[in-house]
Amino acid sequence: MKISKEFKIGVVVIAAIGAFIWGLFYLKGSNLFSEKYVLYAVYPKIDGLIEANPLMINGFKVGQVNKISLVKTPGKYYNQVLVKFLLTEDVNIPKHSIAKAVSSDLLGSKAVEIIFSPETEYVSSGDTLLSETEAGLKESVNKQLTPLQKKAEGLISSIDSVMTIVQFVLNDKTRDNLSKSFESIKKAIQSLEQTAYKLDDLIASEKAKISSLLTKLNSVGTMLEKNTDKIENVIGNLSTLSDSLAKADIKKAIDDADKTLIEFKQILAQINAGQGTLGKLAKNDSLYNNLNKTSEDLDKLMKDLRINPERYIHFSVFGRREKAKNKPKD
Repeated sequence: MKISKEFKIGVVVIAAIGAFIWGLFYLKGSNLFSEKYVLYAVYPKIDGLIEANPLMINGFKVGQVNKISLVKTPGKYYNQVLVKFLLTEDVNIPKHSIAKAVSSDLLGSKAVEIIFSPETEYVSSGDTLLSETEAGLKESVNKQLTPLQKKAEGLISSIDSVMTIVQFVLNDKTRDNLSKSFESIKKAIQSLEQTAYKLDDLIASEKAKISSLLTKLNSVGTMLEKNTDKIENVIGNLSTLSDSLAKADIKKAIDDADKTLIEFKQILAQINAGQGTLGKLAKNDSLYNNLNKTSEDLDKLMKDLRINPERYIHFSVFGRREKAKNKPKD
């Protein structure tokens, strides 16, 4: 039997349409030739999770997201997201396992990772798993950048305050003073530089004298080294003298001297007050006048004795009176 050309074309067209339909359903997460084993999970939000994203266990794909829809949360004002999973592999999933939405690559593609619970009973088709969402790249970056942003804002505020203070401090007068200070520092450095040049010239010109001085110092050091024994003897004598002074009762001598000075002060006070013989002699001029008068009388007596000795001395060998002699003139 000869197959007509039109029949062949019809079979090819029907096969192409069937493949197109199968591919369309596959892309939507449905496999027409697999067993309808579905699970559900409810998320508060899904960032980037779309239909046909893979469902994995330990990184191995066991199914895919089949359908995503919004559901009304009883008693709450907001909606949640219901995700339907279609399993293509025969795997036993314990109850209370977690369907965690994770990032599958650095570009932000999403996938759902099933984290097994320790339960021994397994879920059935149509059961709902616990849900969990991994923080996305944007959320992670924002979480990391938020503290840095706060620090940067605080730093900028501090810099702004510092600049305000600097602007207030560095007014025209302060800038002028700073300019003058820098000019003074420049002049001081130039003066130091000139002083250094002069010092170099002085050292160069007095090099011979400095050399001679160092030689003399060296000689003195040599002499001290040669007379070390004598120096040690002198130091020993000084040490002995200091020991003797330490053993001497210097305090008693100082106390006695202090006592003597006090008594001498008392005597001077008595003399100044006119007490005692010395005080009367120092303060009363009658004694001085009497002594002066007595001295004058004694002088007159001596003159008269020299002129007229016969008034005071009577001496005769033969018992006769001598003739009066010529009296010497005064």
